Amino acid sequence: MSSVRVVARVRPLLKSELDKDTIITTSSSDSEASNEANIVRIPNPKNAGEDFSFQFNSVYDQEATQQDIFDTEVSPTIKHLFSGFDVTLFAYGVTGTGKTHTMRGGKTIAERGVIPRLLSGIYRRSRKIEKDSRGETNVEVAMSYYEIYNDRVFDLFEAPEKRTMTGLQLRDNGGKTVVVGLTERPCESLKEFEKLYDQANVNRSTSATKLNAHSSRSHAVLCVKLTITTGDETRVSTASAIDLAGSEDNRRTDNGKERLVESASINKSLFVLAQCVEAISKKQARIPYRESKMTRILSLGQNNGLTIMILNLAPVRSYHLDTLSSLNFANRTKKIEVREIENEPIIKGCSRAVPTFTGPTIQRQPLRPLASTAHNATIHPVNTGSKPGDKPLKAFSVYSDKSKLRYSNSAQVRRIEPPKRSSPLKRPSDHFGSTAAQRFKHARTSPECLRKLQPTISKAAIEDIIEKKVTEILAARALDQPSIAPVPEISEEVQRRLEMLEQKIEGKDEGRAEGLTYLLMAKQHHVRGEDSSALKMYELAKEYFPDNPKLDAKILKLRERLREKKSENEQRLKGPTCMPSSEPQTLGAVQKMREDPKDGDYQDAPEPVSDADYESDDGFRFRSKSKKNARPPAAKTKVDVFRDIPPCGDQATPRTKQLLGIINTRDIAQIKLLRGVGAKKAGLIVEAICSDDDEIGSLGQLEGLRGVGAKTVANMRLGL
Repeated sequence: MSSVRVVARVRPLLKSELDKDTIITTSSSDSEASNEANIVRIPNPKNAGEDFSFQFNSVYDQEATQQDIFDTEVSPTIKHLFSGFDVTLFAYGVTGTGKTHTMRGGKTIAERGVIPRLLSGIYRRSRKIEKDSRGETNVEVAMSYYEIYNDRVFDLFEAPEKRTMTGLQLRDNGGKTVVVGLTERPCESLKEFEKLYDQANVNRSTSATKLNAHSSRSHAVLCVKLTITTGDETRVSTASAIDLAGSEDNRRTDNGKERLVESASINKSLFVLAQCVEAISKKQARIPYRESKMTRILSLGQNNGLTIMILNLAPVRSYHLDTLSSLNFANRTKKIEVREIENEPIIKGCSRAVPTFTGPTIQRQPLRPLASTAHNATIHPVNTGSKPGDKPLKAFSVYSDKSKLRYSNSAQVRRIEPPKRSSPLKRPSDHFGSTAAQRFKHARTSPECLRKLQPTISKAAIEDIIEKKVTEILAARALDQPSIAPVPEISEEVQRRLEMLEQKIEGKDEGRAEGLTYLLMAKQHHVRGEDSSALKMYELAKEYFPDNPKLDAKILKLRERLREKKSENEQRLKGPTCMPSSEPQTLGAVQKMREDPKDGDYQDAPEPVSDADYESDDGFRFRSKSKKNARPPAAKTKVDVFRDIPPCGDQATPRTKQLLGIINTRDIAQIKLLRGVGAKKAGLIVEAICSDDDEIGSLGQLEGLRGVGAKTVANMRLGL
């Protein structure tokens, strides 16, 4: 028996930490002759003048390197591993104290952790053993790697998207806890191990917290299986390296919702581990290993072999209470005793001897009758003559449904007294076996007689019997099955609907959906009075609905309307008489001209929605008219607006030319800068100009555009 070896390591200061905040000191005890430190001192948080001292097997300060810890603590366990002992290494500490750095390390050779150095030592020793034995000894190395995340076990050689929600299950096998369905990968060299190890670490659950940028969110367990074969003897041993996740104070880590769930699972498993250690130290009858999967796998105090605990500590004052809690836990852990038991070798060709309560040299006793049982109460005498090659006969009878033989002579029936046994290690005399042990043998028939009585059946007869049986079974099944009703024929309409549904399911109806989109857009343009845009949308939708008469009628109607509108605009531009440019034209005259039914450009559309339902200066918002609450139009003040209608043959004024030039640029950025024109109205003006494909030549033509009235044109012109 030996206790758990506890090693304490104090991590160096981080860049954000100050030397004056250091509270942990290391020293060596007076009884130790060497200069190696084995005591950790930390002040009492309630009394700064008092120090607590904790003594461990070894203590490493901030200057200790990865090589120092491996050479002193881990390297001596490799020879025990090759001797058949199991080795368990686990790192314990608060989050941010360097547990993962100690176990895994960095990428450089100097920063390599315990696990890569352990595998390097195993490969070196295995090559040396194979070389010294001249090929008679073969060493095989295999590894398995898994994590315990939220109290569920996941294989790290498996991608996260292929994992199940419940994870892998745990089972007990020969006093050890095994993971069912865990992947085991053979590793023939250190390079192959590093490749597999790096790939598996990518799948491990890590995240950033306020205290650690790469905080481990799960407990990682690496199992290295070592199989040494020498001739017919095979010896298997296992090295387990466990990187425990650190306990967290959520007030300091600022964890979110998901991190809080992970932190609760980590703290629960570490709390159960502390309960197990306390129960073992107090020698309680029940140890709560099964309350957490981590403690069930670790099985501290129940596993056979060597166990080393590496306690990672932070030296600064901000970790004061957490460090004190870790030191108390390690102080209880070092008192746990473990059994250093060598694994039994497996020998090929012979089974393992099963020990019995009578000792390994005592043979198993044959079955004998009991006088207290009813069916063994009477034993019948038979002829004791037997051939030398016959097998020994049974000395007991078995219940059967057959009637027993009855003898008329009562002298032949006698009760057998049970043999007197002075000691369980002494065998009784063979008198009972030579007489009563062979009494029921006369009822059996010898194998030679059975072979003579068996009739010979030809191969053809056997095949006929099999065929007959198969025919009978098939006929019986046919009778048991219900009659299958004929499938009724499907009508053409139902078949057509089924084909349409299949097309929708297979995604072949995408064209119809796109056509419906064009129809919807055309309807929206038509409601807003944008006939040219509506016509374009209808023409695009016709490609998806080629044989639709309603759609064709709408297209023809829109084309005729646009044609009439264009001709009326041309006539209106040619029709008005020339007026002197100096004569002003008031807004009332403009309004009267708009109300003139002869002006085709301002006639109401046949659709139920008219241009008057839209507000020309407020972004073209639709206003429904209420006939009940209709009010008489208020008298409008007449504002003199100078019209650029020069005498025949004269050119327009410079201001009009500038306004028409800005409009004909079709640039929304310039048009929206005009007075009384916003971004939405500018877009509609450009769209109307693009639909007619003609430039605006006069203010009257500009007024004819949808949404642009005389007042809007006057505001545009006065704003220049």
